[in-house]
Amino acid sequence: MHALPDQMNLVLFVPADRPERVAKAAAAGADAIIVDLEDAVAPDARESARAGLADALNGVSCAVILRINPAGTEWHQADLATAATLPLNAVMLAKAESAETCADAARATRTPVIALIETARGIAQLDEIAGASARLAFGSIDYAADLGMGHTRQSLLGARSALVLAARLADQPAPLDGVTTAIRDDALIEDDCRHAVELGMGGKLIIHPAQLDAARRGFAPSQDELSWARRVLEAANGGAAVQMDGAMIDAPVITRAKTLITRAGGTA
Repeated sequence: MHALPDQMNLVLFVPADRPERVAKAAAAGADAIIVDLEDAVAPDARESARAGLADALNGVSCAVILRINPAGTEWHQADLATAATLPLNAVMLAKAESAETCADAARATRTPVIALIETARGIAQLDEIAGASARLAFGSIDYAADLGMGHTRQSLLGARSALVLAARLADQPAPLDGVTTAIRDDALIEDDCRHAVELGMGGKLIIHPAQLDAARRGFAPSQDELSWARRVLEAANGGAAVQMDGAMIDAPVITRAKTLITRAGGTA
């Protein structure tokens, strides 16, 4: 069993029934790929897609996640059996709604489980699901459809914040945010990622390689933020509370400065 990478911010979907795309997706520059056996594959093609996965993943060097169909569907058990034979870093359980189904998937596949929260029931069971999984991810489009509400930042604010809180309480990495459907709107993708960071999200689900550069910019600290963080760490000089620009610098401020430096790829 492979481990879930510590730094896994941008994860790129690729359909499981398009094996010729797997190597290209792996080389696109994402932190991991999600080989999708659920929504990206027609129901009558899922069996043949499973059969081709071993060959498709042969030689792939980046982290690999397999999205499996929800518990209770006719494809779930076959997905679990296939996942147990593959060199995966994680399985992503679609429409995760209970701790039990997450734990069952982890046992069956001997692989960490990323719980994809896509329904009201999933939100209602967040604390238990977080305790039984390795990471949370947000299926925002399905969630909005389940509740019959708009797919907007305002309508999804409560759910996103709930995922961030549940992940922190479970001592998980920060959650992966849902997709941006616009493939080539760089400004929107970058802004969506900055919004995710503002709420405490730690990464994003990506549906096309063209989104990666803008998404990475969105998750990177700005130059102003980095300049501020470096000045804070210099002024703190060992962690004592001091003033900088008329503001108090104490432990929480220093922690935020270190987080910004780390996000930029440096060491604090």
